[in-house]
Amino acid sequence: MDLEKKIVQGITEAFKKVYEADVAESDIALQPTKKDFDGDLTFVVFPFLRVSKAKPEATAEALGVYLKEHVDAIADFNVVKGFLNLVIDNGVWVDTLKSIVEDKQYGALTRRDERVMVEYSSPNTNKPLHLGHLRNNFLGHSVSRILDAAGYDVTKVNLVNDRGIHICKSMLAYQLFGNGEQPSASLKGDHLVGKYYVEFDKAYKAQIEELAKEKQAGYTSLEGVEDLADLKKSIEKKGKKEELTDLEKEQINALKEVFTYAEKQAPILLQAQDMLRKWEAGDEETIALWSKMNGWVYEGFDQSYRLMGVEFDHMYRESETYLLGKDIVEEGLEKGVFFKKEDNSVWVDLSEDGLDEKLVLRGDGTAVYMTQDMGTADLKYKDFNMEKSIYVVGNEQDYHFKVLKLIMQKLGRSYADGIYHLSYGMVDLPSGKMKSREGTVVDADDLINEMIETAEERTKEAGKIDNFTEDEAKALYRILALGALKYYLLKVDPRKRMLFNPKESIDFQGDTGVYIQYNHAKIQALLRRAEKDGIDFSTEKFAGLKELSEHEANLVAALAKLGDKISESAEDYAPSVIANFVYDVSRLYSKVYAEMPIFNEEDEAKRAFRIALSQQTARAIKIGMNLIGVEVPDRM
Repeated sequence: MDLEKKIVQGITEAFKKVYEADVAESDIALQPTKKDFDGDLTFVVFPFLRVSKAKPEATAEALGVYLKEHVDAIADFNVVKGFLNLVIDNGVWVDTLKSIVEDKQYGALTRRDERVMVEYSSPNTNKPLHLGHLRNNFLGHSVSRILDAAGYDVTKVNLVNDRGIHICKSMLAYQLFGNGEQPSASLKGDHLVGKYYVEFDKAYKAQIEELAKEKQAGYTSLEGVEDLADLKKSIEKKGKKEELTDLEKEQINALKEVFTYAEKQAPILLQAQDMLRKWEAGDEETIALWSKMNGWVYEGFDQSYRLMGVEFDHMYRESETYLLGKDIVEEGLEKGVFFKKEDNSVWVDLSEDGLDEKLVLRGDGTAVYMTQDMGTADLKYKDFNMEKSIYVVGNEQDYHFKVLKLIMQKLGRSYADGIYHLSYGMVDLPSGKMKSREGTVVDADDLINEMIETAEERTKEAGKIDNFTEDEAKALYRILALGALKYYLLKVDPRKRMLFNPKESIDFQGDTGVYIQYNHAKIQALLRRAEKDGIDFSTEKFAGLKELSEHEANLVAALAKLGDKISESAEDYAPSVIANFVYDVSRLYSKVYAEMPIFNEEDEAKRAFRIALSQQTARAIKIGMNLIGVEVPDRM
């Protein structure tokens, strides 16, 4: 029986016997004893004084006496005001470790007949993957693994945005400036296409500036101004702090008109819009260029995904789904869920749900993102018949997914309640934000390669690669680099915006992936020595052990919680729960390793226990790190 459940049952029995009162097990909660006090688990009696009709200390004392006499797991207790601190018998921890050793399915939960889809990555085919995509991919991939461990039938999908005006911008720039450039060993296909997305933006800005200059002549307030963009920026900055002069007000209005005109009439943008119309009309030349450039990007993405260690079961492409959803709009109109406005556009009114009106189809009959997402949601359910659909998307889309879920619920879709937006915060670097169209994006491939270089540098400094071949050393650098990166990005609650410090993430001490990986390698070295010395550390060798240190007991208690942590992580879609669990296990093991002798221990039972405890710690680390997509080395 589960230890905490046994104690909870003992407490209910104590209330029955001592106070002749029935207390529900569900009303009783145990919590870890605070470090300043003796004990393992604490029961707070204050909420039950109405039952005992006694003072807090007397109530806790009476319950403690009963538990010590009637529950084998309780070795002792102490009372601090209304807090009953329970000391668990060492034999419980010995038996717990024994059960972990013998559990072939340690950490695996019962399979359940429930299908879950996790959609993540969702890149655009006009640029390579960047730092933000790393958090997205690692988060989606880890959640998929955790849900699988929790017993769900998981399908991992990637919906690629491979069409639209932004894709045409890269295509047009390549057509204008590419001179037939091809991907090469030094320039991946996704990087090549991203290069021309940046080139488009440069040309677009230059044309805006030129058109704005031409338009400037019609505004007396702008006469003699050499840099319109600089003037606009300075006036807007001043306007946030103090009142503008009449001239400045006139200038800012003129500037808005000038730039609005220039942004809409820039020839290169009009060409891109024309290219999009040709693509939608099926123009052969346009489709051929689109297919070729997207092919380059997919090859580049595949290389990046392999480097990251993530994969997908199915790929959806927006070019195949963007026309979906129009039938659903008609259905919504028939059911009275949607309504039309005078311009023939179709809307949904969500004011009763605390939101507002949302456009679902333009007046000219063209789709918006919501149209497409409604259709894709139906398509995914048709393909995989899942009960839950998790969208791993940045928190800037929080509103969009609230609306999508509400619409599908109002339309009566059976899967609608299972729609869940796994919202995550953006990732910043010490150097600041990223802007992909300006070419200042932190490229995912480059960042990973820099991490590998840093891992090599730090590992050599620490002397962790003695007797490694060159290939073994390279493999280790990659494992450490990706472990550092994934752990750092996943140990934080996904909803929080975070600052990623590459150098801080690769540290052999502290709350890092490398620290945990090093602990695993250290244990494997210990186990190799135990095997070489022929030490028997089977459960029979320590079965009767009665004396444990506090650190050993704490570590066993932590190891016993792996299943609970997987369940909690799956319920909250939070890999941070697993990451923090593995770190806690590693930290507790470090205390045992530093303070408890192993090979110099003369007591065979204690020595066997500590080696078995080390082995199961490594097992828990490997299972937990695998759930967040991190490999652990056997040697360092």
